[in-house]
Amino acid sequence: MGSGKTTLGKRVAREIGMSFIDLDREIERRTGVSVGTIFEFEGEAGFRARESHLLKEICQSDGGACIVATGGGVVLSPLNRARLQACGYVIYLHALPNLLYARTKTDRGRPLLQVEDPFAKIVELVARRDPLYREVADIVIEAGQEMTTSIAQIVASISKE
Repeated sequence: MGSGKTTLGKRVAREIGMSFIDLDREIERRTGVSVGTIFEFEGEAGFRARESHLLKEICQSDGGACIVATGGGVVLSPLNRARLQACGYVIYLHALPNLLYARTKTDRGRPLLQVEDPFAKIVELVARRDPLYREVADIVIEAGQEMTTSIAQIVASISKE
């Protein structure tokens, strides 16, 4: 969370003429409530089940290719990792915990960070998720104040696939 998935995803989708789906926003649209509310009433497990179902639906869709920004925890499920690898070109936006913290520290819409020490939580999440993202990624991009990889390079990488 806070790596820039949605921002970059929208830009790449626009550049190559594809539709864009942000899994979190689509879940909110379909349920009519925020991700935070889903976490409050269903817990993380309930949210992850909704996320997995939507990812499966998108991967099985015959509506054409699209750019998808997943929730940061989508890779925790082995089934989701297999789906990502089977149905798409996976770009992992890697960001250091201090950058993620700076980008998210005032955002109350991130349920996993509503803890006493959000920075420590980010460090924990990155440590757990980073190897899983690297396992499924076709390309790893270092996120930062200025992206080290240009949109044109990303589009070229996707076009090769």
